[in-house]
Amino acid sequence: NDDCFLPPHLSTLFRESHGGGGDKHFYVCVQDFPWSGRRLGRCAVVGSGGILKNSSCGREIDSADFVIRFNLASINDSDVGLKTDLVTINPSQIQRESHLLWPDGRVSVYGNASLIMPAFAYTFCTGLSIRTLKALHPIRPQQPVVFFSPYYLQTLDRFWKGRGLKSIRLSTGFMLISAALEVCEHVHVYGFWPFDTDLQDNPVPYHYYDLRRPSKRMHKMPEEFVRLLQLHSQGALTLHLQPCSSDAS
Repeated sequence: NDDCFLPPHLSTLFRESHGGGGDKHFYVCVQDFPWSGRRLGRCAVVGSGGILKNSSCGREIDSADFVIRFNLASINDSDVGLKTDLVTINPSQIQRESHLLWPDGRVSVYGNASLIMPAFAYTFCTGLSIRTLKALHPIRPQQPVVFFSPYYLQTLDRFWKGRGLKSIRLSTGFMLISAALEVCEHVHVYGFWPFDTDLQDNPVPYHYYDLRRPSKRMHKMPEEFVRLLQLHSQGALTLHLQPCSSDAS
């Protein structure tokens, strides 16, 4: 591919299977590494945990230099803030709710934030991610779309499995916290809380915006949380588990 300026091993050939119709092959060229060569200052990685409900953390989150969010989660100025620089899309979300991509759909509330999809986490994600990219581009051509490098995902998986984390696949949240530790000077983590009650033993929903439960088969959320606590105690990141001060700036 003449447009591919990176070495062949950094590009990706993948196959999408079609029932009864054979396999369709795609060649994806890695055009750039976003945010390479610079540090991002203070980053806020905003999970979707119910612990953020009524937390008053919005102003503090919005004061970060770079804000990461997940799965097109709803945003508000009081508890979770509005600023968004990177937001993940789960391909299965688009499969269930294609209206999210419409010009007035939920994607539009994030402005021109980069959208990131786990296109190479599983084979079934690849075709969905490519189709989402093709559907989105005519509607929002200014919206950057980013795919996780399959090589990075493999390296990350080996790194954490070598340290005892045995989930089938790392959660997207854990992946992006790991990535933030590489590109941000300071990482502040909000809304990562896999338990039914908060630190004061008050009941909290799993998500701050709905009542869905996680896939216990796929992700080991409590185990990932233990690793986040360890990183917090080592000073590698700051894990926020309490409501925020109303005068945060």
